[in-house]
Amino acid sequence: MKSVTILKTEISVTSVDEVSKLLTEKKGLLVAVCNVNTLVSCYKNKGLNKIINSFDIRCSDGFPVAKSSKLLYKNQQNRVDGYNLFYETIKKGLEKNKSHYFFGNTDKVTNKMISKLKIEFPNINILGYTCPPVLNAENLSKDNYINDLKSKNPDIVWVSLGFPKQEQFINKIKDEINLDSNLIGIGAVFEWVAETKIKAPEILANIGLEWIFRLIQEPKRLFRRYLIDNFLFIIYFIKQYLSK
Repeated sequence: MKSVTILKTEISVTSVDEVSKLLTEKKGLLVAVCNVNTLVSCYKNKGLNKIINSFDIRCSDGFPVAKSSKLLYKNQQNRVDGYNLFYETIKKGLEKNKSHYFFGNTDKVTNKMISKLKIEFPNINILGYTCPPVLNAENLSKDNYINDLKSKNPDIVWVSLGFPKQEQFINKIKDEINLDSNLIGIGAVFEWVAETKIKAPEILANIGLEWIFRLIQEPKRLFRRYLIDNFLFIIYFIKQYLSK
């Protein structure tokens, strides 16, 4: 799969349809869903950037990332966001009875999400879920968190720990246990599917205004991330654009 460099991160030139198809056909894929926060953090942190660039697929999650790819490389890249990737993969996997496992978030959110998925997709194959307490670098791959994963060996593991913990967890799983599963970090998607948080309408997401919608809902948690990271992304992007 072709990739292009945005800031310092290799972003895959792909689509929701292509990635969801690969997730139902291949094994052992590591997928990062990359937004502005991802790229700015990777620009400043070499170790984190190395982890993200080691993944098999790095999706252009947000409008700014997809738009940057178009401007820098004159391609037709569109958003490959976690929410649509999640649903499209589930739909494609139904005929093949692909199994799903959910890791992260809370019991309340995950159970609500599973209930809604079973109503919408009665034949969905869900093998299980784990909602660990707050994870840190020391206990990311603690045995009692991954034993269930190892024994069930699902086709697809959806990880909702937030960036960068979910990517660090996926990286540790890859390094420490023999798992054939595809692993994808999808952040807030569990909450959007469960409807414990409201997802921005597609029309806003497609014109780059999803961040405002999220900021209104969680101002304390997201204020610094969006305002500072968005500003830095613009500065770093202009620097890269002028250098080309």
